[in-house]
Amino acid sequence: MKDNALHVSIGGGKYRGKKLKLPSLSTTRSTKSILKESLFNTLQFDLCDAVFVEAFGGSGSIGIEAVSHGAKHAYFFEKDTAAFRVLEENCASVDKTSFTCKRGNTFELLPALIASLATPAYLYFDPPFSFREGMNEVYQACFDLTQNLPAKSIRMVIFEHMYPLEMPQILGDFTLHKTKAFGKSALSYYM
Repeated sequence: MKDNALHVSIGGGKYRGKKLKLPSLSTTRSTKSILKESLFNTLQFDLCDAVFVEAFGGSGSIGIEAVSHGAKHAYFFEKDTAAFRVLEENCASVDKTSFTCKRGNTFELLPALIASLATPAYLYFDPPFSFREGMNEVYQACFDLTQNLPAKSIRMVIFEHMYPLEMPQILGDFTLHKTKAFGKSALSYYM
């Protein structure tokens, strides 16, 4: 029987080539390969033994790739039930001990996780762009959340966002380091 599910592959590291399922395109969108490659070229050896947090988990492809590139653990938040099932399945198919999936609202759950971490984390925001109903204010909510996070608990905050969305220069204790565009998407790094 043919598998009609959508897939994405891990592009590098110890899990290179491993296929991950994608949730429905009506609830999530996959990160472009070129954008993902640029992200991990930028982070390179900095991820060694780091903690990585993917604020909007989707398939988990970014956090799983972070562990593939040397992060010791990745945490994911996902609100959508169907996407959460795919996220858990993907994590279990790769390595059951290196991932923690949390179902629920990122804005409610993330601060407690960040406060509980013993190691400063890399925090990755890939909010659902404004194609979903009720997502018009998602960027401002992410900015507000970031401004209230303790800098001592975060190594870097990375936003995947629509281009040419103008990103704030300062978010609380974090300053925009650089932005790199990839067609209609971009990555912005805060330190």
